[in-house]
Amino acid sequence: MENEALIPYVGVITEIRQETPDVKTFRVVSKEGEKLFEHIPGQCAMLSIPGVSEAMISITSSPTVKDYMEFSVKKCGCLTTWLHAAEVGQQVTVRGPYGNGFPVDTDFKGKDLVFIAGGIGLAPLHSVINYCRDNAKNYGTLQVIYGARSKQDLVDFKEIIEEWENDPKVEVCLTIDNPQDDWDGHVGFIPNYVKELNPDLSKTILMCGPPIMIKFTLGALKELGFSETQVYTTMELRMKCGVGKCGRCNIGSKYVCKDGPVFRFDQLDELPNEY
Repeated sequence: MENEALIPYVGVITEIRQETPDVKTFRVVSKEGEKLFEHIPGQCAMLSIPGVSEAMISITSSPTVKDYMEFSVKKCGCLTTWLHAAEVGQQVTVRGPYGNGFPVDTDFKGKDLVFIAGGIGLAPLHSVINYCRDNAKNYGTLQVIYGARSKQDLVDFKEIIEEWENDPKVEVCLTIDNPQDDWDGHVGFIPNYVKELNPDLSKTILMCGPPIMIKFTLGALKELGFSETQVYTTMELRMKCGVGKCGRCNIGSKYVCKDGPVFRFDQLDELPNEY
């Protein structure tokens, strides 16, 4: 498995969507026009441009999509800057999938789920949300609490408004950091918004976003009475090879690429405070 995971697939970009000023979503298929490989919600893949660079990116499309894969990429480095300048038809190499994903077919079955995301943190959760929507009979209610600096920074906004908000099993709660003229929704930071919404303590939480958001949102959830065993997150920072060989993502006894990137928060308590 490890040897196969290190062999890249050649993919072709067939669609590019501008999500926010610095985030684009890339639809990728094989040269034969098929999906590159199967994955579990929450897993990642290594995208690379030979001669340019490579980076570990969340797979944002659901495994239920059988014809292509999608990756939402924030412009923040060498590879991502190059990708943002790419056009439809550009070839990329993709290897994976990596990581353990979210336990959608075990621990989450039959549960009411709350997804809490900040900014580009929606990308790793996007795959899980749509997987649960497509397999609705296996899950209870889905609540999406999502915030960004401004309306323009909300990733997948069109899909959220046109699809998620019209799904009877999904409750969408959006917020932005500061007021603006074209926004009549909630204004405020995610940790306080979570406390205002006061989710039922029987629910399971999936959370992803900037470290500072995660820190204070976890504190808010604990104030409400949630335990760390009810809260899952994904940690992709510092992942490099994806198969536990380079050691870059080693923390204590864990390799984020092999033991994660999905962790329950009680599992993180066992690790040194290096993130």
